[in-house]
Amino acid sequence: MGFVSEFKEFISKGNVLDLAVGVIIGGAFGKIVTSLTDDILMPVLSILTGGMDFKDWFLALDGTTYKTLEDAKKAGAATINYGLFLNAVITFLLMAFAIFWIVKLANRFKKPQEVIVADPGPTKDQVLLMEIRDALRTRS
Repeated sequence: MGFVSEFKEFISKGNVLDLAVGVIIGGAFGKIVTSLTDDILMPVLSILTGGMDFKDWFLALDGTTYKTLEDAKKAGAATINYGLFLNAVITFLLMAFAIFWIVKLANRFKKPQEVIVADPGPTKDQVLLMEIRDALRTRS
């Protein structure tokens, strides 16, 4: 089987197509969660923390105090942006929570698969006991 035909077979399998659809939907869903975090949750948290913008939570490594992260970047200072990191963590947690509930709902609507249990038959001990029983019956 040639490379091209193997690739066609691989691409035409349902799992690859499902994955492609999932990636596209996931990208769009990620933008929604990012907007929820940046445009709705972070402003509320900013109000609760006295108007502090999380994006301006940073540490300038040159020892100078800057009012905003943008000012520090303009000055060329190296910074540790823990506010942006916190924003990313909150976005991740929201995304993980939402995906958890989507999977949970999807599993609820999935048809349960029938479990067919095959009779394994008698064990070696049971076969031996049946032979002994049958031998005793023939003696009587």
